[in-house]
Amino acid sequence: MTEIKPRFRSIDGLSIRYAESDGPHEADALLLSPWPESLFAFDASWARLAEHAHLVAVDLPGFGHSELREDLLSPQAMGEFVVRIADEFGLAKPHVVGPDIGTSAALFAAAAHPGRFSSVTVGSGGASVPLNLGGVLDEWVRAEDLAPYRALGPKDIVTFALGTIEGYQLPDVVREDYLAAYRGQRFVEQMPYVRAYPAELPVLGGLLPGIETPVQIIAGRKDPVVPPANAEYLHERLPHSRVVVLDAGHFVWEEAADEYAGAITGWWRANAPVQSA
Repeated sequence: MTEIKPRFRSIDGLSIRYAESDGPHEADALLLSPWPESLFAFDASWARLAEHAHLVAVDLPGFGHSELREDLLSPQAMGEFVVRIADEFGLAKPHVVGPDIGTSAALFAAAAHPGRFSSVTVGSGGASVPLNLGGVLDEWVRAEDLAPYRALGPKDIVTFALGTIEGYQLPDVVREDYLAAYRGQRFVEQMPYVRAYPAELPVLGGLLPGIETPVQIIAGRKDPVVPPANAEYLHERLPHSRVVVLDAGHFVWEEAADEYAGAITGWWRANAPVQSA
Protein backbone atom coordinates (compact mmCIF):
# COMPACT_ATOMS: atom_id res chain seq x y z
CA MET A 1 0.00 0.00 0.00
CA THR A 2 1.43 3.34 -1.05
CA GLU A 3 1.75 6.21 1.41
CA ILE A 4 1.36 8.75 -1.40
CA LYS A 5 -2.10 10.35 -1.44
CA PRO A 6 -2.45 12.63 -4.49
CA ARG A 7 -4.55 15.78 -4.50
CA PHE A 8 -5.00 18.70 -6.86
CA ARG A 9 -4.34 22.40 -6.44
CA SER A 10 -4.76 25.33 -8.79
CA ILE A 11 -1.48 27.15 -9.47
CA ASP A 12 -1.50 30.00 -12.00
CA GLY A 13 -4.83 28.71 -13.27
CA LEU A 14 -3.51 25.17 -13.88
CA SER A 15 -4.71 22.05 -12.13
CA ILE A 16 -1.53 20.64 -10.58
CA ARG A 17 -1.44 17.24 -8.90
CA TYR A 18 0.65 16.94 -5.76
CA ALA A 19 1.15 14.81 -2.69
CA GLU A 20 2.34 15.89 0.73
CA SER A 21 3.89 13.94 3.59
CA ASP A 22 2.49 14.01 7.11
CA GLY A 23 4.20 15.55 10.08
CA PRO A 24 6.29 18.69 10.54
CA HIS A 25 10.01 18.85 9.87
CA GLU A 26 12.60 21.61 10.01
CA ALA A 27 13.40 21.00 6.33
CA ASP A 28 11.17 21.05 3.26
CA ALA A 29 11.70 19.13 0.04
CA LEU A 30 10.10 19.65 -3.36
CA LEU A 31 10.09 16.51 -5.52
CA LEU A 32 9.58 16.84 -9.29
CA SER A 33 8.12 13.89 -11.19
CA PRO A 34 10.14 12.22 -14.00
CA TRP A 35 8.87 11.36 -17.50
CA PRO A 36 7.03 9.20 -18.50
CA GLU A 37 6.03 8.50 -14.93
CA SER A 38 4.38 10.62 -12.23
CA LEU A 39 4.86 11.65 -8.62
CA PHE A 40 4.42 7.95 -7.77
CA ALA A 41 8.02 7.55 -8.96
CA PHE A 42 8.93 8.41 -5.37
CA ASP A 43 6.78 5.63 -3.90
CA ALA A 44 9.79 3.36 -3.28
CA SER A 45 11.71 6.05 -1.37
CA TRP A 46 8.83 8.10 0.09
CA ALA A 47 8.84 6.69 3.64
CA ARG A 48 12.57 7.10 4.05
CA LEU A 49 12.66 10.63 2.60
CA ALA A 50 9.69 11.63 4.79
CA GLU A 51 11.72 10.79 7.89
CA HIS A 52 14.04 13.68 7.07
CA ALA A 53 11.86 16.41 5.53
CA HIS A 54 8.36 17.62 4.86
CA LEU A 55 7.77 16.41 1.30
CA VAL A 56 5.78 18.03 -1.47
CA ALA A 57 5.84 15.97 -4.68
CA VAL A 58 4.33 17.38 -7.86
CA ASP A 59 3.48 16.30 -11.36
CA LEU A 60 4.99 19.11 -13.41
CA PRO A 61 2.58 20.95 -15.72
CA GLY A 62 1.73 18.75 -18.69
CA PHE A 63 3.24 15.65 -17.10
CA GLY A 64 1.73 12.97 -14.93
CA HIS A 65 -1.81 14.07 -14.14
CA SER A 66 -1.21 17.84 -14.12
CA GLU A 67 -2.76 20.17 -16.67
CA LEU A 68 -0.67 21.06 -19.71
CA ARG A 69 0.15 24.54 -20.94
CA GLU A 70 2.25 24.78 -24.07
CA ASP A 71 4.33 27.78 -23.02
CA LEU A 72 5.74 25.77 -20.10
CA LEU A 73 7.05 22.90 -22.22
CA SER A 74 10.71 23.85 -22.11
CA PRO A 75 13.28 23.51 -19.33
CA GLN A 76 13.78 27.24 -18.80
CA ALA A 77 10.07 28.03 -18.60
CA MET A 78 9.49 25.03 -16.36
CA GLY A 79 12.25 26.24 -14.06
CA GLU A 80 10.32 29.41 -13.41
CA PHE A 81 7.22 27.38 -12.66
CA VAL A 82 9.17 25.25 -10.18
CA VAL A 83 9.84 28.43 -8.20
CA ARG A 84 6.14 29.32 -8.49
CA ILE A 85 5.23 25.92 -7.03
CA ALA A 86 7.59 26.46 -4.09
CA ASP A 87 6.02 29.87 -3.49
CA GLU A 88 2.50 28.43 -3.63
CA PHE A 89 3.25 25.82 -0.98
CA GLY A 90 5.11 28.28 1.24
CA LEU A 91 8.41 26.43 0.93
CA ALA A 92 10.86 29.11 2.01
CA LYS A 93 14.12 27.34 1.13
CA PRO A 94 13.40 23.75 0.15
CA HIS A 95 15.67 21.02 -1.06
CA VAL A 96 14.69 20.23 -4.65
CA VAL A 97 14.84 16.72 -6.10
CA GLY A 98 14.45 16.79 -9.88
CA PRO A 99 15.36 13.57 -11.70
CA ASP A 100 15.01 13.13 -15.46
CA ILE A 101 13.21 16.15 -17.01
CA GLY A 102 13.48 17.88 -13.65
CA THR A 103 17.26 18.10 -14.04
CA SER A 104 17.34 21.00 -16.48
CA ALA A 105 14.30 22.73 -14.95
CA ALA A 106 15.76 22.65 -11.43
CA LEU A 107 19.12 23.95 -12.63
CA PHE A 108 17.54 26.79 -14.61
CA ALA A 109 15.58 27.67 -11.46
CA ALA A 110 18.69 27.63 -9.29
CA ALA A 111 20.55 29.81 -11.78
CA ALA A 112 17.78 32.41 -11.99
CA HIS A 113 17.02 32.47 -8.26
CA PRO A 114 20.24 32.35 -6.21
CA GLY A 115 19.68 31.26 -2.63
CA ARG A 116 16.12 30.12 -3.25
CA PHE A 117 16.90 26.45 -2.56
CA SER A 118 18.94 24.80 0.19
CA SER A 119 20.17 22.16 -2.23
CA VAL A 120 19.33 20.50 -5.52
CA THR A 121 19.52 16.82 -6.47
CA VAL A 122 19.27 16.01 -10.17
CA GLY A 123 20.37 13.32 -12.63
CA SER A 124 19.15 10.96 -15.35
CA GLY A 125 18.25 14.01 -17.43
CA GLY A 126 19.79 15.37 -20.60
CA ALA A 127 22.39 18.01 -19.77
CA SER A 128 25.55 17.84 -21.85
CA VAL A 129 26.49 19.87 -24.91
CA PRO A 130 26.76 18.48 -27.49
CA LEU A 131 23.80 16.20 -26.74
CA ASN A 132 24.77 12.82 -25.37
CA LEU A 133 21.57 10.78 -25.34
CA GLY A 134 20.81 7.22 -26.32
CA GLY A 135 18.02 4.91 -27.37
CA VAL A 136 14.48 6.17 -27.74
CA LEU A 137 15.16 9.49 -25.98
CA ASP A 138 17.66 10.47 -28.66
CA GLU A 139 15.06 9.54 -31.28
CA TRP A 140 12.37 11.60 -29.55
CA VAL A 141 14.61 14.67 -29.40
CA ARG A 142 15.84 14.46 -32.99
CA ALA A 143 12.76 13.15 -34.85
CA GLU A 144 11.81 15.38 -37.77
CA ASP A 145 8.26 14.01 -37.94
CA LEU A 146 6.09 13.20 -34.91
CA ALA A 147 3.39 11.49 -36.95
CA PRO A 148 4.70 7.98 -36.18
CA TYR A 149 4.45 8.72 -32.47
CA ARG A 150 0.91 10.01 -32.82
CA ALA A 151 0.01 6.75 -34.53
CA LEU A 152 1.30 4.70 -31.59
CA GLY A 153 -0.95 4.05 -28.66
CA PRO A 154 0.27 5.89 -25.56
CA LYS A 155 0.28 2.65 -23.60
CA ASP A 156 2.66 1.17 -26.17
CA ILE A 157 5.19 3.96 -25.61
CA VAL A 158 4.88 4.06 -21.83
CA THR A 159 4.82 0.28 -21.46
CA PHE A 160 8.02 0.08 -23.51
CA ALA A 161 9.72 2.68 -21.32
CA LEU A 162 8.62 1.02 -18.09
CA GLY A 163 9.75 -2.32 -19.45
CA THR A 164 13.35 -1.15 -19.18
CA ILE A 165 13.14 -0.90 -15.37
CA GLU A 166 15.43 -3.57 -13.97
CA GLY A 167 15.34 -5.26 -10.58
CA TYR A 168 12.19 -3.54 -9.35
CA GLN A 169 8.60 -4.66 -9.73
CA LEU A 170 6.28 -1.68 -10.05
CA PRO A 171 3.28 -2.00 -7.71
CA ASP A 172 0.06 -2.33 -9.68
CA VAL A 173 -1.32 0.98 -8.39
CA VAL A 174 1.85 2.77 -9.53
CA ARG A 175 1.92 1.15 -12.98
CA GLU A 176 -1.75 1.97 -13.55
CA ASP A 177 -1.18 5.56 -12.48
CA TYR A 178 1.66 5.91 -14.98
CA LEU A 179 -0.42 4.45 -17.80
CA ALA A 180 -3.47 6.58 -16.95
CA ALA A 181 -1.32 9.73 -17.07
CA TYR A 182 -0.55 9.30 -20.77
CA ARG A 183 -3.89 8.56 -22.37
CA GLY A 184 -4.80 10.02 -25.75
CA GLN A 185 -2.08 12.20 -27.25
CA ARG A 186 -0.59 13.29 -23.93
CA PHE A 187 2.79 11.71 -24.61
CA VAL A 188 3.24 13.39 -27.98
CA GLU A 189 2.03 16.69 -26.53
CA GLN A 190 4.84 16.49 -23.95
CA MET A 191 7.61 15.82 -26.46
CA PRO A 192 8.32 19.54 -27.12
CA TYR A 193 9.94 19.65 -23.68
CA VAL A 194 12.81 17.32 -24.57
CA ARG A 195 12.84 18.59 -28.16
CA ALA A 196 13.82 21.97 -26.68
CA TYR A 197 17.10 20.46 -25.41
CA PRO A 198 19.20 21.37 -28.50
CA ALA A 199 18.27 25.06 -28.08
CA GLU A 200 18.17 25.35 -24.29
CA LEU A 201 20.92 23.08 -22.95
CA PRO A 202 23.66 25.33 -24.42
CA VAL A 203 22.05 28.24 -22.56
CA LEU A 204 22.01 26.21 -19.35
CA GLY A 205 25.63 25.20 -19.90
CA GLY A 206 26.64 28.84 -19.82
CA LEU A 207 24.82 29.36 -16.52
CA LEU A 208 26.21 26.35 -14.65
CA PRO A 209 29.45 27.98 -13.38
CA GLY A 210 27.40 30.70 -11.69
CA ILE A 211 25.12 28.38 -9.70
CA GLU A 212 26.11 28.63 -6.04
CA THR A 213 23.43 26.22 -4.80
CA PRO A 214 24.91 22.83 -3.78
CA VAL A 215 23.98 20.30 -6.48
CA GLN A 216 24.12 16.53 -6.22
CA ILE A 217 23.95 14.55 -9.47
CA ILE A 218 22.79 10.93 -9.18
CA ALA A 219 23.29 8.77 -12.26
CA GLY A 220 22.73 5.15 -13.16
CA ARG A 221 25.89 3.43 -14.34
CA LYS A 222 23.89 1.39 -16.88
CA ASP A 223 21.54 4.16 -18.04
CA PRO A 224 20.92 3.48 -21.76
CA VAL A 225 19.20 6.79 -22.57
CA VAL A 226 21.07 9.36 -20.45
CA PRO A 227 24.67 8.11 -20.15
CA PRO A 228 26.61 9.01 -16.99
CA ALA A 229 28.69 11.41 -19.10
CA ASN A 230 25.83 13.88 -18.60
CA ALA A 231 26.46 13.76 -14.84
CA GLU A 232 30.18 14.34 -15.34
CA TYR A 233 29.44 17.28 -17.64
CA LEU A 234 27.43 18.95 -14.88
CA HIS A 235 29.95 18.12 -12.16
CA GLU A 236 32.81 19.67 -14.14
CA ARG A 237 30.94 22.97 -14.49
CA LEU A 238 29.01 23.37 -11.24
CA PRO A 239 31.13 24.98 -8.52
CA HIS A 240 29.49 23.12 -5.60
CA SER A 241 28.57 19.63 -6.73
CA ARG A 242 29.16 15.95 -6.30
CA VAL A 243 28.35 12.92 -8.45
CA VAL A 244 26.91 9.65 -7.16
CA VAL A 245 26.87 6.81 -9.69
CA LEU A 246 24.69 3.87 -8.68
CA ASP A 247 24.62 0.39 -10.16
CA ALA A 248 21.32 0.90 -11.97
CA GLY A 249 19.78 1.89 -15.26
CA HIS A 250 17.78 4.99 -16.11
CA PHE A 251 15.08 4.66 -13.45
CA VAL A 252 17.59 4.82 -10.64
CA TRP A 253 15.01 6.19 -8.15
CA GLU A 254 13.16 2.87 -8.41
CA GLU A 255 15.89 0.41 -9.37
CA ALA A 256 18.17 1.48 -6.49
CA ALA A 257 15.64 3.15 -4.21
CA ASP A 258 17.47 2.57 -0.92
CA GLU A 259 20.78 3.90 -2.22
CA TYR A 260 18.98 6.77 -3.95
CA ALA A 261 17.18 7.80 -0.76
CA GLY A 262 20.39 7.43 1.25
CA ALA A 263 22.31 9.72 -1.09
CA ILE A 264 19.54 12.32 -0.99
CA THR A 265 19.08 12.39 2.78
CA GLY A 266 22.83 12.54 3.29
CA TRP A 267 22.97 15.53 0.92
CA TRP A 268 20.14 17.18 2.82
CA ARG A 269 21.95 16.78 6.12
CA ALA A 270 25.16 18.18 4.64
CA ASN A 271 23.29 21.19 3.28
CA ALA A 272 20.72 21.83 5.97
CA PRO A 273 19.10 25.27 5.88
CA VAL A 274 20.39 27.69 8.48
CA GLN A 275 17.79 28.22 11.18
CA SER A 276 17.14 31.84 12.10
CA ALA A 277 17.51 32.83 15.73
